[in-house]
Amino acid sequence: MKKLLLVACLSGASWIALQAQPLRTPAPSPTATLEQDFALSTVEVNYSRPSMKGRNIFGDLVPFGKVWRTGANAATTISFGEDVMVGGKPVPAGKYGLLTIPGESEWTVIISKQLDVTSPSAYKQDMDLVRIQVKPQNMPIAIESFMIAFDNIKANSMEMDILWDRTVVVVPITADIDSKISKQINDLMTKDNRPYAAAAAYYVENGKDLNQALSWYDKALEQNPSAFWLYYQKANCLAKMGKKADAIATAKKSIELAKTAKNDDYVALNEKLIASLK
Repeated sequence: MKKLLLVACLSGASWIALQAQPLRTPAPSPTATLEQDFALSTVEVNYSRPSMKGRNIFGDLVPFGKVWRTGANAATTISFGEDVMVGGKPVPAGKYGLLTIPGESEWTVIISKQLDVTSPSAYKQDMDLVRIQVKPQNMPIAIESFMIAFDNIKANSMEMDILWDRTVVVVPITADIDSKISKQINDLMTKDNRPYAAAAAYYVENGKDLNQALSWYDKALEQNPSAFWLYYQKANCLAKMGKKADAIATAKKSIELAKTAKNDDYVALNEKLIASLK
């Protein structure tokens, strides 16, 4: 009898525990993590994405002239894996709060040492690391859910776009990577496994010594004489040097090797390059 009572009690307790479990529903402003490889590291943004839901946004739901968490729910944060410039102002590697003060004709974008600002009352201006002024731009279409995105990504620069409704704010981010990469190249060129192709490509893409780049491409091709993609890159280098005849001859060599490798993409790339040189 006692055993039956014990089983009944345990069953009842299990039923109550199940009934007490919290109800899980979709978040009205779901969180998002945006991670972007940039320069020699990454940039990461953590934020929440509220939706318009028929509401007037800037100047109403998000007042002009007041600090905004730049999202919803928890504070919005941004992490830089290396030292960068935001709007032309230096920001050391680290994690920061991303805040804004929207305005009708001008926004203030703030990189703050505070990581917990969820309301204007929690904001402390003396914790600002960087403040920049940015002009908002009108978009032809409305963005229903608040969005932060990275665009126009290059080796040492990109843009962070803050978008909602018909407004976009563009924040430039840059990194000084040339000295770091040049040092890497100098160090690695003393080793046995020298990165000739990568170093040459960096020199060509960044307008450095093309004669040096050409020399490195030749050394890379000595190591891998069937590398049609390297012949294509060398042809591009020759074209930038103004050596059209050599560039065409090198591109034709790349086509020959690409056909053998059955790589139609590089055949097309070389044919396009040759056409541009005639």
